[in-house]
Amino acid sequence: MILDEAAIDRGPEWRAFHSEERDEKSRVGAPTTQLMHDKGLSTTIGWQNKDASGQSISERKRARVQRLRTWDERFRTKDAHERNLKQALGEISRMASALGVSRPVRETAGALYRRAVDENLLPGRSIEGMSTAALYAAARQHGTPRPLSEFAEVSRVEKIRIQRAYRYVSRELELQIEPADPLQYIPQFASALEVSDEATRQARELLTTAKAQAVHSGKSPAGLAAAALYAATHLTNEQLTQETVSNAAHVSMVTIRNRYQELLEVYAENGDYA
Repeated sequence: MILDEAAIDRGPEWRAFHSEERDEKSRVGAPTTQLMHDKGLSTTIGWQNKDASGQSISERKRARVQRLRTWDERFRTKDAHERNLKQALGEISRMASALGVSRPVRETAGALYRRAVDENLLPGRSIEGMSTAALYAAARQHGTPRPLSEFAEVSRVEKIRIQRAYRYVSRELELQIEPADPLQYIPQFASALEVSDEATRQARELLTTAKAQAVHSGKSPAGLAAAALYAATHLTNEQLTQETVSNAAHVSMVTIRNRYQELLEVYAENGDYA
């Protein structure tokens, strides 16, 4: 049985032994990306005023190249649809950079916004609100959720409008997004608060016990995670204040105080806390 014949080697015909040599020999451009309205396929006139040999160009030619840059920028967005897409993807990139969101999440957000445009979901809704909702949905899809208040801080729209946009996008695009798990918030909160590994482990135990007793149902996952870390630091004698945890997790002190008591009560009832 012949499984394969005349296999095609799609790799380069040259070899490179370090990154600089690879960059010098490579004859392709940057990979396509969902974060540019043209997916990065169009050409761009560089900002450096140098010729092909690396020499500086004359003042006369600089003015001409600058005019070419201006027209090139205008022609890259040929209609209102592309201008809308360019603005929205720029917003996604800006917010993602401010939040420190990973590249895969950014790409997914760009793809979600493109789907929303293709499904004609934009009329009557702001570009900023829909782009923020796409980024929020992408973070949840990748299992790295953030509190909605964090997105509201870097967005140009209010939190309630982001919530409405997210629900609308999720429903219309039929996104299969499971409810956020409080345990998913522990790593980022623990890192922001710089708590010990012991406190992080204790917070996970508190949440695992609460989930086993279904205490988490109907409650904010971020609030539960923040309260678990607050309780854990007291069990390990690190004793962070509610205000410190509240500022790091973007959760109100009232929520932390209420959930903190619930978590300790459930933990005590199951015989793991004395």
